[in-house]
Amino acid sequence: MNNTPRGNRLHIALFGRRNAGKSSLINALTNQQVAIVSGIAGTTTDPVYKSMEILPLGPVVMIDTAGLDDSGELGQMRIKKSLEVLAKTDLALLVMDAQTGAGQLEQEVVRLCKEKDIPVIGVINKIDKFPVNSLELDRFKGQLGIENLVTVSALNKIGISDLKISLVRIAPVCFDNLTIVGDLVNPGDTAVLVTPIDLAAPKGRLILPQVQVIRDVLDCDAMAYVVKERELKECIANMKRKPRIVITDSQAFLKADADTPPDVLLTSFSILFARYKGNLEVLVEGAKTLLALKPGDKVLMSEGCTHHRVEDDIGTVKLPRWIRQFVGGEIEFEWSSGMTLPVDLSQYKLVVHCGACMLNRREMLSRIVQVQEQGVAIVNYGVAIAALQGILPRALSPFPLLAEMLNEDIEWGQ
Repeated sequence: MNNTPRGNRLHIALFGRRNAGKSSLINALTNQQVAIVSGIAGTTTDPVYKSMEILPLGPVVMIDTAGLDDSGELGQMRIKKSLEVLAKTDLALLVMDAQTGAGQLEQEVVRLCKEKDIPVIGVINKIDKFPVNSLELDRFKGQLGIENLVTVSALNKIGISDLKISLVRIAPVCFDNLTIVGDLVNPGDTAVLVTPIDLAAPKGRLILPQVQVIRDVLDCDAMAYVVKERELKECIANMKRKPRIVITDSQAFLKADADTPPDVLLTSFSILFARYKGNLEVLVEGAKTLLALKPGDKVLMSEGCTHHRVEDDIGTVKLPRWIRQFVGGEIEFEWSSGMTLPVDLSQYKLVVHCGACMLNRREMLSRIVQVQEQGVAIVNYGVAIAALQGILPRALSPFPLLAEMLNEDIEWGQ
């Protein structure tokens, strides 16, 4: 509860051949033995995620990947897993052995990073054994087609400070210029947060999106009232001044809509996170496909993490039931959860995705693009629930342009 959530950390992934020194570099950057180091090639098999602090960057996730020159059938599977990490990478470190140099494998990593608009720093390691002069450095730059190159010895911690300077200079702004609700409230405003006690949350805790919204409201010098759904009406009635906005759990949308005055903004945690982590406009477009589903259509329910399923789970029970009821017939549902989406999405009419609270922004945007490239619509839980209950325009009241776009195509309340 005291740590920055992984989804809000800058994701720095290390790529390179076996024994190039990726794990040693993580240890040198953090000044800790956080990664297993061995002279045996292939010590790192699956991607390893380490949440840590790197000053002056702050909270980051370092991702140590398997060697891209792995061999055999199992090795090819490891390489595939390593390259899948690009979907959530904010900044890539391409680690190379100063003696081995750069070849087609390294060039392919640079190509993929450029294709995905991921900044790359080339790290030439082991200069304590194989010094690199300016001519050799220029050769590396020419081979790779990148300007950001740093020479280091991870073993002796030579050049690590130069690498940290490059990280600060090259790292993209992750969440510093983004806000969950800060552009919707002013200092002194009140936001009422409707938070039914989620059965999936550990005892004594709120779920992560609720905590993050509370913090964001306070960071903006506004005030946060936290109530359960049955207390909302009384809370507003007792306030001397109406709240600026009511933010509700999507599952309490109808109750919150009924108890929120029409001149008060209303939305949900999930819709706010659809904007914060992804592309709200695309997800609202996906609501149109949701409302046009026909019996027999195939829908993928997708979650970005795995968690203990409760009896009336939203993704596996409630939403499928509501969709079937709305359509008036049987829908063919399939489910996915965890690190990746299925490769072939073309078979689905629609992907219904979770709120992405455990994913970082790049990964959620990557998933949206992956779905779109296969000609499939995508919507998230909060947008879907509001659409099925006929109150999506109301739930988009903080975003009038999107509400207007939606109203142009759909006759609500018919």
